[in-house]
Amino acid sequence: MQFDRLYIGGEWVKPIDGGLRPSTDPSTGRPWGDVAYGGRADVDRAVAAAREAFAGPWRKMAPWERAALLRKFADLYATRVEALAQIESRDNGRAIRESRGDIGLHPQYWQWFASLADKLSGRTIPMDDSVHAFTSRVPVGVVGTITPWNVPLMAATWKLGPALAAGCTVVLKPAEQTPASSLALGEIFQEAGFPAGVVNIVPGDGATAGAHLVAHADVDKIAFTGEGATAKTILKTGADTLKRFSFELGGKAPHIIFADADVEQAVNAATGSAWALCGQSCALGSRVLVESPIYDRVVEAFRERAGRVRVGNPLDPATHMGPQAHAEQLAKTLDYIELGKAAGANLIAGGSRLAPSGMENGYFVEPTVFADVAPGMRIEQEEIFGPVAAIIPFDGEEEAIAIANGTRYGLTAGLWTGDVGRAHRVANRIDAGMVWVNTFRYIRWSTPYGGVKQSGWGRENGIEALDSYLETRTTVISTTGTFADPFAN
Repeated sequence: MQFDRLYIGGEWVKPIDGGLRPSTDPSTGRPWGDVAYGGRADVDRAVAAAREAFAGPWRKMAPWERAALLRKFADLYATRVEALAQIESRDNGRAIRESRGDIGLHPQYWQWFASLADKLSGRTIPMDDSVHAFTSRVPVGVVGTITPWNVPLMAATWKLGPALAAGCTVVLKPAEQTPASSLALGEIFQEAGFPAGVVNIVPGDGATAGAHLVAHADVDKIAFTGEGATAKTILKTGADTLKRFSFELGGKAPHIIFADADVEQAVNAATGSAWALCGQSCALGSRVLVESPIYDRVVEAFRERAGRVRVGNPLDPATHMGPQAHAEQLAKTLDYIELGKAAGANLIAGGSRLAPSGMENGYFVEPTVFADVAPGMRIEQEEIFGPVAAIIPFDGEEEAIAIANGTRYGLTAGLWTGDVGRAHRVANRIDAGMVWVNTFRYIRWSTPYGGVKQSGWGRENGIEALDSYLETRTTVISTTGTFADPFAN
């Protein structure tokens, strides 16, 4: 795998105004390799390559040919799952069992988007006999994709798949903390035979490479996953060029457990989703709302499960939870734990930094559980992005819905109940882009994913994913070729 070069215009090239920098292994706190990063000039040549490819071979390629390339890429990707999982877990600390499971599904996403590439049909608009009016779906153009550090390959798949299926070309800027796995994609695109410039990969700092990509006049759209504050900056930076935007932002998902639920299954889901990815996922059920009759039972189950989580070397298949992805996130998580204590929440498990043998400088933190959390506490309102579960008691549907909807976020939500009527009533009233009933974190290539309120704009996955990468063109053709002289009389 090539980590010391940028992938631009179908070639591996040295940075012009970037360079090499060490990538830190979060399980040790020490560098594990040098990775290339780009600056403004590197972004310029990547955008120029993408613009040339869009105007040339990619735009002119038949949709079924684009689909065939995407399928070839998917097949090659399937042969690299283990290698990609190893790179990603080394770079961001995700437990290898999770990386393998997640990345192992990505070829299906690529196959799904390939299946849509030649089905972007428009519609005929009924008019009178003098004209034939119809619409076409056409690609937006050059897309800048900015992906996060928690799931670099998943985010790249969710953005590049629909963008390429729609006929766009792409400049991918992965997060500066975790660029290695995204660079590894370049070799697969190269081997699959994508025309030069269709995909370009330029890691770099958000304040320089990212900001320049957003402001660039030749970039037609930005697809971003990350924090809401960064999205607001992106909007301001890109305003002068009136480019399009799609955002997948934060979440503070409510995970509601009613007293009539199958409690054992609900606890399986609630504890699993609270600590997956070391808590570094916007879809996690970090707010666990529990109806009063079963509250003590669920609290005790969380306490017991926290003690069973194996925290350690992310490359060990036995590990359940690896470290936080970088030092800043570790500090943020520990700060929020202190905020929870100060607010009066009851810390019943975890709450401290860990130092596993041989990894004493790693960014590990215990799976943490706060009980008796009140709505309005910062640990209940704000996205921590660490393995911190907040358990909140409630009485009845109305209070559950009020608490669930009581944050600025609206990405995902879940509820457990044995009453099918309640399932429909409550799911229909929750402010979220995706609601799970008697399951949690079920996300696939064909299920649209995205948020409401401050959790984002647009949808990823599903047929809807293509919408933000396409424009609708209306064409009106005269069937007579005549046009009245307006000055005849």
